[in-house]
Amino acid sequence: MTSRTSLSSWSALQQQALRFKSIHLNDLFAGDQQRFTKFSVELPNFVFDYSKQRIDDNIKADLIKLAEQCDVEGWRTKMFNGEHINITEDRAVLHVALRDRKQRSLLVNGDNVASEVTRELDRIEIFVNAVRSGEWLGYSGQAIKDVVSIGIGGSHLGPQMVTDALSTYADHTLNVHYVSNVDSAQISATLGSLNPATTLFVIASKTFTTSETMTNAGTAFEWLTTAAAKAGVSDAKSAVAKHFVAVSSNVKAAVDLGIDEQNIFCMWDWVGGRFSLWSAIGLPIALFLGFEQFIELLEGAHEIDEHFLNAELANNVPVLMALLSVWNTSFMEFPAQAILPYDQVLHMLPAYLQQAEMESNGKSVVRNGENTEYETVPLIWGEVGINGQHAFYQFLHQSPAVIPADFIGSVESVAPIGKHHDVLMSNFFAQSSALMSGVSAQDIRAELTAKGMPAARIEDIVPHKVHRGNRPTTSILLNKVTPHSLGNLIALYEHKIFVQGVLLDICSFDQWGVELGKVIAKKIETDIANDNVGENELMANYDVSTASLMTRYKANRRRS
Repeated sequence: MTSRTSLSSWSALQQQALRFKSIHLNDLFAGDQQRFTKFSVELPNFVFDYSKQRIDDNIKADLIKLAEQCDVEGWRTKMFNGEHINITEDRAVLHVALRDRKQRSLLVNGDNVASEVTRELDRIEIFVNAVRSGEWLGYSGQAIKDVVSIGIGGSHLGPQMVTDALSTYADHTLNVHYVSNVDSAQISATLGSLNPATTLFVIASKTFTTSETMTNAGTAFEWLTTAAAKAGVSDAKSAVAKHFVAVSSNVKAAVDLGIDEQNIFCMWDWVGGRFSLWSAIGLPIALFLGFEQFIELLEGAHEIDEHFLNAELANNVPVLMALLSVWNTSFMEFPAQAILPYDQVLHMLPAYLQQAEMESNGKSVVRNGENTEYETVPLIWGEVGINGQHAFYQFLHQSPAVIPADFIGSVESVAPIGKHHDVLMSNFFAQSSALMSGVSAQDIRAELTAKGMPAARIEDIVPHKVHRGNRPTTSILLNKVTPHSLGNLIALYEHKIFVQGVLLDICSFDQWGVELGKVIAKKIETDIANDNVGENELMANYDVSTASLMTRYKANRRRS
């Protein structure tokens, strides 16, 4: 396998990066009145503007050449054809099949994926309609009013991000709550306000062995069965069948918990958790919004799948997003990327993308197992834009570190009131402009002089007020946040992550860094529970810091 650093395009981009260290975005715009037209792409539901990125025509050409030399199009075909591109787990990567509205036949391990997806969607529709209509009854004969989704990681972040983002489209037939943290404070607070007789639990875990999820599921099980027994249900465990459903590939474990096999929805090994909200993992979305709105979300994602498949590389938005990320991180050596939504309903998007990108591409070895010779994924972080302006934008504007940012906003508010949206979007436009342009010492002197400030005082103040600008941003301007456009947005970032992995020559679809911590935690959990394991044994089995902390914890904890 050819090292990425030996590619001619890689060498060319290294030289371009050296050249561009001293070139300012202001000069690029001044020298090209067509820059926005050249470096933006308009699709039906949004415009993608990357004209404020630190690139020019030559750099874009070299980036496209890099995509060609890394065979992005070939890898794209492999993914859509169901080849096992998850090489460390020997699996296909087919979240795109979950929203393939053309229902193209595709065999994976001898099974027709399209038929399986269609069958499961039919089951979801029947179940969702039964619960939302009041046909599905709990142990007391009452209809369901609240749904508690118990999962973690991809089984949690995706559904919660979507239900929060689309809450204005809900009819509030059902209230949806999320429990992910194994900290008992979260599930205690959630259950404390609910009526067991009208609560439905969705347990989302591919393996049905995830410690955090199964601990929370056990607590929910005990809460429900205890309430059913107090209500006079002769076989309290029978109530579980009316109040628990599961999304898992481990049917036996779910049945062993007491969940009716008919209430277990399928999860396939060719769907990664962080790309799974399009599957039955999205049950909370469909229960909250209705099945039709869930399908509209899938339609939006499918629209981007078609764009990704068919658009030329030079105008292919996910490809451009990935190329810009690699340019900024691996060549310009910018350490992080900020996600800045100027839409309150998208407040969970930074956390969602943080997991999606960093868990996918936060790797240090290439596909053949050798160490990378370059930086890979940036640190992903962010916050709702307006809140961020009064928190960390000082850092974005004047820190020595340059942090590229994605600004995401919409033309139309989902909840318009007076001039609120105009004020919001004025900040959206202003911040990306200010990050690009900055403000010079000369302009500051002129401003302060006009205000009558003494010359000596001006010279004291000027260095503190200078903004160097030249900080790259991308703007994604949606028409409006809808189920369809949100499907667009999520799929854009999913495909960006895939292309990013191809360019970096890494496997984007495993997460062994997550697994290591889980293995160690399980051993520690056993040792904490065992009173016969004392300080000497802990010192022998763990580093002195960990052993000392565990010893202190065991000596001072209160047992429940």
